[in-house]
Amino acid sequence: MECVLAEALLSQSRDPRALLAALCRGEASAERVETLRFLLQRLEDEAARGGGGAGPLPEAAREVAAGYLVPLLRGLRGRPGGGPDRRRVLRAAGAALRSCARLAGGPQLAATLAEEALRDLLAAGPAPGAEAAVEVLAAVGPCLRPREDGPLLERVARAALGLALGADGAGAGAGAGAGRAEDAAALAAGRLLPALGQCGGAALRAVWGGLVAAGAPSGPGRVGPQLLVLSALAERLLPEPGAGRGPRAREEGPDARRCWRFWRTVQAGLAQAQDALTRRRARYLLQRAVEVSAELGAPCTCGPQEGTGPSLFWWSEKKKDELLKFWENYILIMETLEGNQIHVIKPVLPKLKSLFEYAVSEEDGCWLFHPSWHMCIYKRMFESENKILTKEGVIHFLELYETKILPFSPEFSEFIIGPLMDALSESSLYIRSPGQLIGSGSPLGLKLQKFLVTYVSLLPEEIKSSFLLKFIQKMTSRHWCGIPILFLSKALANVPRCKALGVDGLLALRDVLQCTMITHQILLRGAAQCYLLQTAMNLVDVEKVSLSDVSTFLMSLRQEESLRRGTSLWTELCDWLRVNESRFRHASACSSIGLPETSSLNAYVKNLVQECIKSPSWEREDHFMPDWFEAKLVAMMVLLAVDVEGMKSQYSEKRRTQNVLRIFLDPLLESLMKFGTNAYMPLLKTDRCLQLLLKLLHTCMLKGSSTQDDEVFTLLQSFVLSTTESVSEFILRRLTMNELSSVSDLDRCHLYLMVLTELINLHLKVGWKRGNPIWRVISPLKNASIQHLQELDSGQDPTLARQIQRVVSMAALAMVCEAIDQKPELQLDSLDAGPTERFLSSLPLNCTLQKPHAEKQSSSFEESSASQGWGKIVAQYIHDQWICLSFLLRKYHTLIPASEGEVLEPILPAIQMPVRTLQAALEALTVLPSDQVLPVFRCMKILVPKLLTSSEALCVESFDTAWKIISALSNTQLIFWSNLKAFVQFVFDTKVLTIAAKIKGQAYFKIKEIMYKIIEMSAIKTGVFNTLISYCCKSWIVSASDVPQVSLSSAKNYSELVLEACIFGTVFRRDQRLIQDVQTYIENLGHDCAANMVIENTKREDHYVRICAVKFLCLLHGSNVSHKLFMEDLAIKLLDKDDLVSKCRTRYYVNSQQHRVKNRIWQTLLVLFPSFDQGEENLKTSICTFLSVLSHLDIITQNIPEKKPILKQALIIVLQWCFNHNFSIRLYALVALKKIWSMCKTLNMEEFDALTSVIESSLNEVENMPGAGNAKKNWQRIQEHFFFATFHPLQDYCLETIFYIFPRLSGLVEDEWIAIGKFTRFTDIPLDAGFQWYLSPTHLCELKPGDWAQQDIGSHSGEADSQSEWTDVQKKIIPWKNSAPDLDLEVVFQDRVARLGKSISRLIVVASLIDKPTNLGGLCRTCEVFGASALIVDSLQCVRDKQFQSLSVSAEQWLPLVEVKPPQLIDFLQQKKAEGYTVIGVEQTAKSVDLTQYSFPERSLLLLG
Repeated sequence: MECVLAEALLSQSRDPRALLAALCRGEASAERVETLRFLLQRLEDEAARGGGGAGPLPEAAREVAAGYLVPLLRGLRGRPGGGPDRRRVLRAAGAALRSCARLAGGPQLAATLAEEALRDLLAAGPAPGAEAAVEVLAAVGPCLRPREDGPLLERVARAALGLALGADGAGAGAGAGAGRAEDAAALAAGRLLPALGQCGGAALRAVWGGLVAAGAPSGPGRVGPQLLVLSALAERLLPEPGAGRGPRAREEGPDARRCWRFWRTVQAGLAQAQDALTRRRARYLLQRAVEVSAELGAPCTCGPQEGTGPSLFWWSEKKKDELLKFWENYILIMETLEGNQIHVIKPVLPKLKSLFEYAVSEEDGCWLFHPSWHMCIYKRMFESENKILTKEGVIHFLELYETKILPFSPEFSEFIIGPLMDALSESSLYIRSPGQLIGSGSPLGLKLQKFLVTYVSLLPEEIKSSFLLKFIQKMTSRHWCGIPILFLSKALANVPRCKALGVDGLLALRDVLQCTMITHQILLRGAAQCYLLQTAMNLVDVEKVSLSDVSTFLMSLRQEESLRRGTSLWTELCDWLRVNESRFRHASACSSIGLPETSSLNAYVKNLVQECIKSPSWEREDHFMPDWFEAKLVAMMVLLAVDVEGMKSQYSEKRRTQNVLRIFLDPLLESLMKFGTNAYMPLLKTDRCLQLLLKLLHTCMLKGSSTQDDEVFTLLQSFVLSTTESVSEFILRRLTMNELSSVSDLDRCHLYLMVLTELINLHLKVGWKRGNPIWRVISPLKNASIQHLQELDSGQDPTLARQIQRVVSMAALAMVCEAIDQKPELQLDSLDAGPTERFLSSLPLNCTLQKPHAEKQSSSFEESSASQGWGKIVAQYIHDQWICLSFLLRKYHTLIPASEGEVLEPILPAIQMPVRTLQAALEALTVLPSDQVLPVFRCMKILVPKLLTSSEALCVESFDTAWKIISALSNTQLIFWSNLKAFVQFVFDTKVLTIAAKIKGQAYFKIKEIMYKIIEMSAIKTGVFNTLISYCCKSWIVSASDVPQVSLSSAKNYSELVLEACIFGTVFRRDQRLIQDVQTYIENLGHDCAANMVIENTKREDHYVRICAVKFLCLLHGSNVSHKLFMEDLAIKLLDKDDLVSKCRTRYYVNSQQHRVKNRIWQTLLVLFPSFDQGEENLKTSICTFLSVLSHLDIITQNIPEKKPILKQALIIVLQWCFNHNFSIRLYALVALKKIWSMCKTLNMEEFDALTSVIESSLNEVENMPGAGNAKKNWQRIQEHFFFATFHPLQDYCLETIFYIFPRLSGLVEDEWIAIGKFTRFTDIPLDAGFQWYLSPTHLCELKPGDWAQQDIGSHSGEADSQSEWTDVQKKIIPWKNSAPDLDLEVVFQDRVARLGKSISRLIVVASLIDKPTNLGGLCRTCEVFGASALIVDSLQCVRDKQFQSLSVSAEQWLPLVEVKPPQLIDFLQQKKAEGYTVIGVEQTAKSVDLTQYSFPERSLLLLG
């Protein structure tokens, strides 16, 4: 068209100058400039053919260039924007300028234009004006002379390269400026550089030199521009196979294949590029380099930057086939990964394994290809947005060493420590596989462990240490979730023992331990700590670390979560210390101090104790109490050393343990013995001694075992008891003689009281005796504290010392009250109210301590510290007040009146005026912080039952206030559970529930409201409902044993609580299920993981709510009237709930929340049914369920003497259903008929003789059904189904069948399986010792889930093995529709075509495997447009769908639609092939043919999906 227009213009005016001048006048529109362009190109073609002449035309071209095009381009540079028209003008003006330069007849114009444009480009930089300069340079660049204009070409090339590579730097900016810079860079790379590349020589060398100097890209942002330049110049930077076979021809230009920077850039594009276009450019360069190498055939090698190791790229004609196969598979995998869909990618993953087979030499086991190429594939998979693909890539990588041992490569190790560990930080990768049981462990975690063990064992010894250190340091470089850090730690713990880590490694492990403390899951945290300690024991080179390093590392472990005495981990650590105690690096501070036959461990520990209790050289008056770290460390190391000694003397002398412990503790015991007599002992020394004493006692105690069996604890106990008198006298003096006068002394007060409590416990263990040292201290301490408090109430000025003494006295009094309350042996007075009780009862409650006045001699530091923390001190004081009052209320609870009358002179005001006390409790709840409210809750627990009748409004207010505190604490892990437990005990106390139900007032409804709020909270915070249901059931059981008729009548008023517990269970998010799975896995490890022994199982799983309710129901007896009424009421409410769930949603899918609730309802009803009277139950059920029950008629009627009437009725009913049109119902009816007929024959029922021949022939025909069709298979499999073949309704009636076996065999999700072990482990509600309703005695528990239904998947026998499992409760099986179609479909096609009045073509589109209405609607419209003869669909009902109709736009009325269901599809395709049709699959696979290149046969059938 352009040529025609140019000829027309030239034919009208034979003077080109006039024509050009005419076009250069007027507005410079895109059409005008484009017309000028193709006119100049036409003139250029004529001049090239020799028809144009050399007269006026060159001059005219120079005039057009200088007078019109250059000013036009400069004008465009000053006007940024303009959209597509501006770009058209730029392109057309540039092309016209190129023609002008060629028509000008000499190089001067091109050089002049290039110089001007280069100046403009350098001045503009990446600004919008650069586009015009780039267009000019791209136009005139090919006209420059390579030799004469070489310097100019070099300068232009460098400027163009700088512009192209500068896009990543400009891209950091925001807004339109960055976008314009990217456009200019793309223009330079896409137009200017290829144009300069045609010039070859200096320009190409300048570009290549600039690229090489830039080096390999350092980040994803830099790789894009470099690959843009490389792909634009690929034809010039790679040799041309067809041009010049001699060496000289190839040496003229650079060969990018021989440069390592080129290959690193390509790899960076393949693995790190964020956009698909950059990755495509990298694949293009790789494919182009391979094609060039194959066509050239000449050897080529490019080594890595390091100079050693396998080549980044190489080519050999001898290995051409293997190389082509390798790179073909490699590029195929990289292209497939762009799909990002696992079903597309999975088929090519076997090719990835074959890449490793190609890459490793079979002769010498060395890498033939650099392993960085393989790592690019894995990086691409790891960084995929599809987490399934990421997981598949990680698993594939971890499985590498299972089948093949790969040679060592530094790149491999760096990849593991870098991208692999980054990928492993994603918690979702550790989800268990489908079909895997809960608690069986993460497949990826197990593969990680196996991989790391194998890889580290294959590493060279000189590399192993640095690799493991970097691996551990990588674990500290980011915030890890609990699950990844757990499995990484477990993998490290299983690495075989080796001397790999020194002090740096131990420090790195300590940093990892700090990382584990972040997670909120205590069990995961504890297990990770256990594995990290095992890692240290396995990998640390003891000759490079000292005992000081080891002990500091051990202090990073929490004793309450992992390293506790008595666990297997503690024993393992002791054994490790015993084996290596003489090998540790000796520190200068650790030397043997006159200990005979001592070891380095004993000397170190002896020195530790001496340093700990050594008197300080100087002491300030206002010093703070020392930190607990040193005491914890010394106590742990003392006990470790003693246990190590016990291991050595296990079979020799037992007294050695006693001697060693005595030697260690002699300095401590000696100091403690002087406490009572040496009044001038330094305060810091006393603090340290008491801290060490306390930590020794805490660390030594074994969890869950009797301390009497522990020899070390017995010895320690005897040593400590010998110092009791001295220590207790010292504490008494310090607490009562006004020696505690500063804020820092309050910490000492807390220390003294803790020590005193431990001494009381020790004396109680060995037997309490009147007159012992503790006995002699408690009474003076109590009296002195009361005296202090009375004196300080006399109105003296509140100085800091007086107020501190007041706080100390109240804390001491609270400790005495708690000790007496918990240990009745300490009861000093009779029940009569004495001075102590009168004083406690008269305390001014919630009276805040006035902030003290500054004393003259006190320092400013002390004054400021007192004012800063005074609120906390006051809170502790009020807290201690309520502890004392709680003791008093429990002691005199019988004296509390039910209503408050006029008491003229109350002896015990707090007891005899309960309303005032409860009001004070409410006030205290508003004043105290959340961690101090427990004693107030305990007081309210005693007061509310007394006042609920007379002061209901006040009690309701106390419920509300307490609940607000609990609900606000839901995210505070440390204090929430203890407060919740106290709250539940207070609000849901049996007396409170009984009284509230009796009066049915506000309190009753408030309790119900709080109950539902707790259940609602439990959906967010697991374990909340457990606390409530466990306490209520236990309290009802206890009260039931006392007053059977009253107890459950009150429980009946709160039966909704039991109902909600029976159907409780939330559907967790995937991340919550993962945490629960991993916690179950750790629990299943048992003693192998010390965290299980240390961390108490709080039984906060949702299952334990139902277990608690079910065990409570199992304790009820139908013979007890109140029990029976309660169970009947609960059963009615369960049935009502079932109806409600059924009505709220008419259809629900398997394992939906509705389905689970209904299942739980009927499980509970099965538990209740044995306690009910036998009678008719009008329960709605399906006919298949009814027929299934009839198949067990022999067991149902075994205790009925007259069976014939029942059999007669059953036979009549079953025979009717045998003729039903539904195949499934007929099948169930035949199973029931077979059972009932065998019973009839056994009883010789003559009235059915007339039916004998019919029934027996029918049953025989079913049994001997010919062929191997689905009907026969279904008949065989339904008889083998567990419900008909193995299940026994009476023998299997047990908890295991109801809650574990039936859910498992019925296809319920594993969350609904409650193993019988959980029932036995839940000991809060104990069942009778003779309870035999636990385990199933039959073989039902050994069966595996299965389905009787045979799926119709085709007539070929080979396909029968790939049947799907029966997992849907609402699955409908209609076998008669699954046979092959009987109609001749060709006739159907032609008939429909004729009726629609359309021509008959030979293209059939089969969409039976597509089910989305939107897709089918679009297909229908497309098929109608292209004249397909028919569209095959799964169901003709799809045309009624609104979405289908909106996209088909009535095309279904003009296109023949035929229904072929998927089971019929194989037979239909075979039929079409027999008729001459070619079946063509429409899919993107590795072997697919491009649609545009495929030649369709006359008869084509397109199969979609």
